[in-house]
Amino acid sequence: MHIAPRDNGNMPIVGVDHPLVPLCYFNIVRLRAGEAFVSDVPGYETCIVAATGTVSVTVGEEVFSGIGKRRANVWDAEPEGVYVPVGAVARIVADAETECFIAGAKCDEVFAPFAVREADIDPVQYGSDETKTHRKIKHILGQKYHGRVGRLLVSELYTVGAGGWSGFPSHKHDTERLPVETRHDEVYNFRFNPPHGSGLQMMQREEGKPGDAYHIVDGSTVCVDKGYHPCAVLPGYEMYYFTILGGLTQRPLVQYFQPSHADQIETIPGIKDMIAKFK
Repeated sequence: MHIAPRDNGNMPIVGVDHPLVPLCYFNIVRLRAGEAFVSDVPGYETCIVAATGTVSVTVGEEVFSGIGKRRANVWDAEPEGVYVPVGAVARIVADAETECFIAGAKCDEVFAPFAVREADIDPVQYGSDETKTHRKIKHILGQKYHGRVGRLLVSELYTVGAGGWSGFPSHKHDTERLPVETRHDEVYNFRFNPPHGSGLQMMQREEGKPGDAYHIVDGSTVCVDKGYHPCAVLPGYEMYYFTILGGLTQRPLVQYFQPSHADQIETIPGIKDMIAKFK
């Protein structure tokens, strides 16, 4: 499902118990300096990420100040964020004009809030220009936070260079059948550099049958509920997508690679390291 960019008025783009991706939550909050927003998402743990600008986040008695180093866009610096446990209310105050992403996953375990600073980001780069799969992933809530987070995975994905594919070899994670695959709902929000760039999101829901394709632009949101879902960016442009994964029974992601393309796992440099970082 493709959700075209719009002024959401700080209301959820993917709300609680969404009919396609009920395990995920997503909101974009835009604030001027000095403005505040209260985030209260019952039944979901969340992560507040400063896409641009700087914020202070209060969770209970704890205050996390100076979150966010980016000014111009998501290519400007490393991400920073705050983990908010299920049942907690977060108050966001903008220190400067800001855009915040609020990512969430359904969860019934309560953990302690914490900040993810620039130095805490876990990066991985894989692929190559030759295979048209060169990209970088910045894990905000990744593998290193197992035991401190319930079901939520949050990362930022960048194509390296101008043009190319992401999410390939095609994979899916819509069925709980361990150890082969886990059920994880997924939500993306895309950005392009320059902003007038665009790309393509494929969605093949049934093996051996043609799927759907969406024209994605700066600010597009995509809900991945079922099937194989590679995407591509036009030549001459960089692509970024904020990624939210919510697991049904566990946090580690087990991807099932489409058999017709799975052999290419052996040809793409570093892809096995990338797969391991989501587990």
